[in-house]
Amino acid sequence: MEILSTALGYVMNFCYKLLHDYGLAIILFTLISKIVLLPVSIWVQKNSIKMVKMQPDINRILIKHYGDKDEIAEEQSKLYKKEKYNPLASLIPLIIQIILLLGVVAVIKDGINEGVANMKFCGYDLTWITTKQWGLSIITPIIAGVSAWLLCVAQNASNVLQAEQSKLNKYGMMIFSVGLSLYLGCFVYAGVALYWTASNIFAILQLYLLNWAINPKNYVDYEALEETKKELAEIEALGTKKGKRNKEDIKREKADYKKFFSVVNKHLVFYSEGSGFYKYFKGIIEYILNNTNITIHYVTSDPDDQIFRIAEKESKIKPYYIGEKKLITLMMKMDADVVVMTMPDIENYHIKRSYIRKDINYVYVPHGMDSLNMTMRTGSMDHYDSVLCTGKIQKEEIEKTEEVYNLPKKELVEWGYSLLDEMREDYAKMPKKENDIKSILIAPSWQKDNIVDSCLEDILDNLKGHGYKITVRPHPQHVRHMPEKMEGLKERYKNDTDIEIQTDFSSNSTVFEADLMITDWSGIAYEYAYTTCKPVLFIDTPMKIMNPEYKKIGIEPLNIWMRYEIGRVLKLDEIDKTADTAAKMLAASDTYKDSIDRFVKEYVYNLGSSASVGAKYIIQEIQKAIKRHKEQE
Repeated sequence: MEILSTALGYVMNFCYKLLHDYGLAIILFTLISKIVLLPVSIWVQKNSIKMVKMQPDINRILIKHYGDKDEIAEEQSKLYKKEKYNPLASLIPLIIQIILLLGVVAVIKDGINEGVANMKFCGYDLTWITTKQWGLSIITPIIAGVSAWLLCVAQNASNVLQAEQSKLNKYGMMIFSVGLSLYLGCFVYAGVALYWTASNIFAILQLYLLNWAINPKNYVDYEALEETKKELAEIEALGTKKGKRNKEDIKREKADYKKFFSVVNKHLVFYSEGSGFYKYFKGIIEYILNNTNITIHYVTSDPDDQIFRIAEKESKIKPYYIGEKKLITLMMKMDADVVVMTMPDIENYHIKRSYIRKDINYVYVPHGMDSLNMTMRTGSMDHYDSVLCTGKIQKEEIEKTEEVYNLPKKELVEWGYSLLDEMREDYAKMPKKENDIKSILIAPSWQKDNIVDSCLEDILDNLKGHGYKITVRPHPQHVRHMPEKMEGLKERYKNDTDIEIQTDFSSNSTVFEADLMITDWSGIAYEYAYTTCKPVLFIDTPMKIMNPEYKKIGIEPLNIWMRYEIGRVLKLDEIDKTADTAAKMLAASDTYKDSIDRFVKEYVYNLGSSASVGAKYIIQEIQKAIKRHKEQE
């Protein structure tokens, strides 16, 4: 430090002899130090740009390996080596600043001891220390703190690396810098505070000059950066959208995660996003339980999933509660022969196929009988090995998609829809009676410009007074997000005894007892018509298209043309024909019954026996895997 202070002393003396003003000498000294260290600043600027340029790749690593700290660290290290990036480079300016600061303290102290003739600057004594002088000297820490604040504001907005930091990092650094400056202003000579202030001001000017000379926008793909930041933020937000979990659920998740991986040689795993998804697996699971000794490992992200109650009576079901975040890691480390899911887009987003085993058969179970090509995102099933198809249209769509996009062929199982089988069986057991007053059920979807948003009141006004019992059963999301609108509807039609706005969804009896359904694009139309063989009047609201490329495979989606097979369609400008159309459809109910029954038998596989078909396929795949393992031993 003595060598450094001596060298700095020579520079300071040169500046003082040149300007004959110690304050100006300190400012000139600061400027000279910035110029001398400019190559270092340029290197740091380039290194910072390199870091931000890599950030989309880093975000992709965090997304791909979310929760796996070891894998993330390894992949980041590889990326740093590839890009020749040194993460410690950002510390260099701070280290240099501290060394220079200590040197300046020594230089100014020596100047005071040597009795420099003029230690005044603009009438202000540079030998003052605020904590000893007080009075006017209080301005020293204030000016130093303000200069640090200005520098932090500039860096948070324009420094290529600092601008991409979190708010916590930005404001944390601001608090630290301002606090350090206030401390220096209070406990060191005013001359040192002047150096610090000048250094901050010159740093702001240097920041904008470097951004002009080496513009980060010429090197960084900010569009990709924002996209990956958004995707990472969505993963970070998982599990918080439904409310904060209690300590018991977190503790339970940790125990279940450990328990899941303590079991070796798992043959079969089901994953459910919530309790409501069990109904899609129910028939398959019950067949496996009743006909094999296979243990079913059932992972759910719902702590209140019905599977936990079912497992209390069925020892061959092993349930595990794993939240959405922890699920990412669990799926990456999955070790099983067959994994069955209703969740599309595996591998496309945060949920990945196993990194541990490459021979797992991932089986997709649809939770609807409509077009998979139009109602699911592009590529949503590309990374599944098998799909249980509900009918020949789904199978044709997948085969054509594989052909058009040159994808590996999947195992397409002619399955059916076990939930439909159960509904038809339950409906067959229901006592049937001819309604004296014909019942019409209005069941809209939850999508943009649905019936509720566009024409519900016009439909009700057209239907009322024609001798029907009209029930409006809004989508649960309408009741949840638009309670005022629902109450407004109840208030408007409270005197119309033939209209009921129903917001209790505890029973499906209203659905199956109706003589006619009116809907838009809701999937409930299939369940209603396919179960009861009663017609549906479709209101032609705008379609919800999840796959903008759905026309590319050249197959018209079932959702569109099926409407004319199981009912009729009214355009939005034909709402005044609702009552007349409903009357004609109700009069032709016997004709519809026969035609819908034929349609279902033609377009739905294995009607009445789909559960056993799906279960037998899964059992067969497990047996193949066991045989394969034995051959490899």
